[in-house]
Amino acid sequence: MRRFCFTCEEDAAGERVDRLLPSLLEGVSRSYLQRVIKEGGLVVNGKQAKGSLNVKEGDALELELPDAQSPDIPAEDIPLDILYEDSDVIVVNKPKGMVVHPAAGHYTGTLVNALMYHCGDSLSGINGVMRPGIVHRIDKDTTGSVIACKNDAAHMKLSEQFKAHSINRVYKAICLGVIPEDERVIDAPIGRLSSDRKKMGIVPGGKRAVTHVKVLERFADYTFIECRLETGRTHQIRVHLSSIGHPILGDEIYGKAASPLNKRFNLEGQTLHAQVLGFEHPSTGDYVETVAPLPQYFEHLLNVMK
Repeated sequence: MRRFCFTCEEDAAGERVDRLLPSLLEGVSRSYLQRVIKEGGLVVNGKQAKGSLNVKEGDALELELPDAQSPDIPAEDIPLDILYEDSDVIVVNKPKGMVVHPAAGHYTGTLVNALMYHCGDSLSGINGVMRPGIVHRIDKDTTGSVIACKNDAAHMKLSEQFKAHSINRVYKAICLGVIPEDERVIDAPIGRLSSDRKKMGIVPGGKRAVTHVKVLERFADYTFIECRLETGRTHQIRVHLSSIGHPILGDEIYGKAASPLNKRFNLEGQTLHAQVLGFEHPSTGDYVETVAPLPQYFEHLLNVMK
């Protein structure tokens, strides 16, 4: 158990205590603190308090946070293609077929297993459970840049950037058909489909999603494109491209899995690559940008199409 003691200063008087505490405890989210407070973890002036309490100048605040629980995930010596690394963050180029985080059916061989071996104890563990550094994910068959954090403060700051959509995320993809426009913006809300809760789709009332598409090269039946995410919804690029009639080549969920080229080259999932990842460094504030080279299979496809 970790105990924190604070005294309410004049400039914080009148503020709700569950809004004040996140500003005093770097790396701890408000939602987690609300849960701790609800379970009796906050004492103000010697008495248990609710999160809705408006504090007064001079109030004595005592907060007890449970120790972070270690996940039951084995560290594995899996080679990593590291694009950038320092004491706060690590950016890796994830290969096709690798799951980011352990889940049912994928408890080993994941990016998290590899990160736990490479980083040891230096991975973020915010909000009560040691989450091994993961701030965002990309799909198993999507390749490219994934960032992980080595401490809670970095995790919180990067999470805020993802939430604010200030991360620069640029993807490369090969889609079916020939897109006539050189550039276009797809602005369509995305949500989970009521008919299939495992799939996302264009749903009225869904979360706003914006993808900027730029044509790089056209072939007889396919288009090589660049996609810049203005937002970052689940399966956003895959859903958006499918919605305009140009699903990503090899996409077995939102596209045409039986396309001739997919069969010919035994493609495993969508030809989608997270190439550029740019962010504000959580400690220095400097802009950091990594570029993951196109995987060999992707380059081979482009050469075959020419």
